Amino acid sequence: MLYAENLAKSFGPTDLLTGIDFIIGGGEHAGLVGPNGGGKSTLLKLIAGDLKPDSGEAGYRGGALGYLRQEAGLQDENTLLEELWLAFPEARAIEHRLEAVAHKIESGEGDLDALIDEQARLFEQFDAHDGYRIEARIGRVLDGLGFEPGDDQKRCGEFSGGWQMRIALAKVLVRRPENVLLDEPTNHLDAKTRAWLADELQDWTSSILIVTHDGEFLDRVATRILDLRDRTIESYAGNYSAYQRQKADKLQAQDQAAARQERELARQQRFIDRFGAKATKATAVKSREKAIARVERIDRTKKEAEVHFELNATGRTERDVLMVKHLAHAYGDVPVLLDVNLHIERGQKVALVGPNGSGKSTLLRIAAGLLTPTEGSVEWAERARPGYYDQHQDEALEAGRTVLEEVRTVAASEPDVKLRTVLGQFLFRGDDVFKKVSMLSGGERSRVALAKFLIQPTNVLLLDEPTNHLDKTTRRKLIEALQGYEGTILCASHDPGIVEGVATHVYEVADGAVRELLQLRKA
Repeated sequence: MLYAENLAKSFGPTDLLTGIDFIIGGGEHAGLVGPNGGGKSTLLKLIAGDLKPDSGEAGYRGGALGYLRQEAGLQDENTLLEELWLAFPEARAIEHRLEAVAHKIESGEGDLDALIDEQARLFEQFDAHDGYRIEARIGRVLDGLGFEPGDDQKRCGEFSGGWQMRIALAKVLVRRPENVLLDEPTNHLDAKTRAWLADELQDWTSSILIVTHDGEFLDRVATRILDLRDRTIESYAGNYSAYQRQKADKLQAQDQAAARQERELARQQRFIDRFGAKATKATAVKSREKAIARVERIDRTKKEAEVHFELNATGRTERDVLMVKHLAHAYGDVPVLLDVNLHIERGQKVALVGPNGSGKSTLLRIAAGLLTPTEGSVEWAERARPGYYDQHQDEALEAGRTVLEEVRTVAASEPDVKLRTVLGQFLFRGDDVFKKVSMLSGGERSRVALAKFLIQPTNVLLLDEPTNHLDKTTRRKLIEALQGYEGTILCASHDPGIVEGVATHVYEVADGAVRELLQLRKA
């Protein structure tokens, strides 16, 4: 069971959560939705005990907790298999003791009969913890999450950021705990893996709370939606689509009730204005004035704030923007790209698709000059001004800086008024620009990273999964901006909004090669 009872949490003068109450029982799969910065990740941290509430309670009962945070938190030197075994500390401790006892028996140390008795007890305990089936469970989960045979012996530090998040997710899935918190579990997953994860979670009898902007995923997994906004929470039965219908009906009813109240108040006010000066109507006027004063006003629904920004290309490039010739790259003995050739012309919007780990990010980093290829060359047009956006750009933000200070690091010569104008377009207004990065939600950090990227002059965009971590509105606005961008784009993305709505050309990166799949529209 996951729960909150009259929960409240503030950061400085800002009240983030007040009077939060809910219970998620066994078998309930709840989606937690709401605007970025509204406290969703904070609520998960309070339930897990990572943060302490100002008042009230939050936590879990009736079993263990599995928690997927937005940071992987792996031990880089562990192999993948060793890292996943950390999800089974009891079984792992028994296994280590069994190894020690076996060594003593073989070496003739200690009382042999006592050691054999202990070994028998340990075998029983290991079986009781399902120890003999743990590696089979690990293998099934790794296969479902798209890992390749042999990956279990690679060190965690050798995996890319997206794959490290898959390892962190696997640590929750293999344990299958009674209580589960998942913070943006689908951000680094392709469509096939998202579908597998949805199927996996559907059958769980655990209490699950999921923070995600992926409505399709919640439609398949959620049995209930918790809507967190304006510091309070409301519960809706059913999946995400059912929540949207109920929410729309509720907002419509609220607007209709507000309109009726406004008409009635206006009618009463007209009576007061008309007869206020007449002594014969004084009693009636006073009565109506008191009645109006006692009325609890019904607020009209408010449209949520949206980001507003444009992407403008600075200067025009030559026709041949980027030439990649006979490019190859390997990490140690593992080849990732083999004899890749790519020719991108001015105005083209190229989407790179393919499974995670296929080399899309590597190709982008080489094109951006951040990685030296093992072989081959990258030639840019003379007037090209490329800008690179990493899918983990938000992780590179300095926690101790304010939002304004962070953006100033890439635009030191720009006046504060311009920086604050740009940040205002990304919903950082007034004193919000003085918030520390450490206090921002994952979505807010992504907006800061996006603001940093967009304030720099470019005419070529190199984008690595740019819609990861973005809420639905910001994602839509970014896709619209990319559609209207007059420069050139090279983008790695699983997002159909980019692949189908932005790209003029689609290339598949797989098995070390890059090949054109289709040309969707003219550049």
